[in-house]
Amino acid sequence: MLMKMFRSMRFVVGVFVTIAFLSIAVEAQRGLRVRIGTLVPDGSLWDETIHVMAQEWSRISDGVVRVQVFAGGVLGDEIEMVRKVRQGQLQAVALSSVGLSRIDESVACLQIPMLIESYEELDYVRERIAPTLEERIEAKGFKVLNWADGGWLHVFSKSAAHTPDDLRSMKLFVSAGDPDSENLYKEFGFNAIPLSLVDLITSLQTGMLDAVPIVPLFAQIQELYKLTPHMLDVKLLPLVGGTVMSARAWNQLPAEHREGMLEASRRAGVQLRDEIRQMGDDSVTEMAKRGLIVNTPDASMLSAWRNESEGTYSSLRGDYCPGDIFDEVRRLRDEYRSAQ
Repeated sequence: MLMKMFRSMRFVVGVFVTIAFLSIAVEAQRGLRVRIGTLVPDGSLWDETIHVMAQEWSRISDGVVRVQVFAGGVLGDEIEMVRKVRQGQLQAVALSSVGLSRIDESVACLQIPMLIESYEELDYVRERIAPTLEERIEAKGFKVLNWADGGWLHVFSKSAAHTPDDLRSMKLFVSAGDPDSENLYKEFGFNAIPLSLVDLITSLQTGMLDAVPIVPLFAQIQELYKLTPHMLDVKLLPLVGGTVMSARAWNQLPAEHREGMLEASRRAGVQLRDEIRQMGDDSVTEMAKRGLIVNTPDASMLSAWRNESEGTYSSLRGDYCPGDIFDEVRRLRDEYRSAQ
């Protein structure tokens, strides 16, 4: 089932979105010290956006809140950070949907394969479903600071993967530590290879992998297209994410500055989404100039991917994400389409 195939890759945007955590220590003489960590490369757009938000928090609080950014994953992956936030070791984290779904699975309903097919549809649906998602997340003890996305998931491979059956013949990346997804890959005929993200490039170089589902911008930044020179021109699903903070940590921030900090966080999320979307489109053009082969499916191939995707819906509804949220996302998508 295609969605469950790619379930393990939802964290990669983030590799697309501003994946980070905020660790706050109250120091009497220095105010609130906020440590921000992220998986994204130092100096990348995601990293720069975090620095902008950090500067805004310091400015708004008149220097009471001091922020330090740690890029490159030195503070752990997002699943580990969610665990630490729950244990009180950390206070907040910027997540892709894989991390957000560890808090509340409703977010996964925005990433059903080929259910949402444009940014216009995504914006329409998310704007209207966000209050419900935020209410569910806040009921779990987290404050949503912003929403973000990291681009469209595409399959990058060493040889062309025109159809789902083509992909089944390849050694496909799946993140280690997710045995359920690995078993589902194998159950439906996919040759899933569980590996850590940090081993991705080496595994492609040594032949352990043939294909990886990823967003184009990350493929460009990490130069993965040199190892997987074929990209399937099918938008399989949008990678979404967001920044959340534990309610306890949020309430420790100066009350008079919280509204301004929240507004700054949401502005940063919107700015990041806009820039990521433009850069995602540009990245495909740039990689094509450097040898990437963009495989555009014909009608029959596209139909095969659509049938594979839609065939998962009955299983995903209620299992992968709550049935009522799935139904509402689909209703909102249809509402948008009918108005066009």
